[in-house]
Parts: sequence; structure tokens; C-alpha cells
Amino acid sequence: MKLLLTAIFAGFMAMSTAVYANNHEKKDEPVYKTVCLDVQGKDGKPVMDPKTNKPKQNCTKVRVREKFEGTKIEGAPKK
Repeated sequence: MKLLLTAIFAGFMAMSTAVYANNHEKKDEPVYKTVCLDVQGKDGKPVMDPKTNKPKQNCTKVRVREKFEGTKIEGAPKK
């Protein structure tokens, strides 16, 4: 009897773990965009790289977020 209850309990735990793992997957990874700006000197002109003869740039990664413009808000007062 104990063996039967142990087998049923182990099966239940295995099933619930599998269901839990499938329902809680990672959400979509955030999307990043690289933004580069030219470096400017004290005189306001772009600083040139001597090797490539192009303007130096500072690049950073920026997270892209969704915009929710135009969605209706229930219960909001009308203007």
C-alpha cells in the first residue's frame, strides 16, 4: 500500500513539475538598438580619427520599448 501511494505521489509531482516548467518559460528577450553619436571638440566640430579619417563616435546600446499610444483607458474623463 505504501509503495502504491509513493508511486502515485511521485507521478503527481513529476506531472506538476512538467506543467509548471512549460507554463513559466522565459519571456521575450529585450530588444537593444545601438545608437552612435559623433564626438565633438571644444570648438563644436567633430573630432576626426587619424587612422580612418572619419569622425570618432561614442556608441551605446539602448533598450527599445513598446509604445502604447492610442489605447483606450476605461473610466477616464472625456475632455
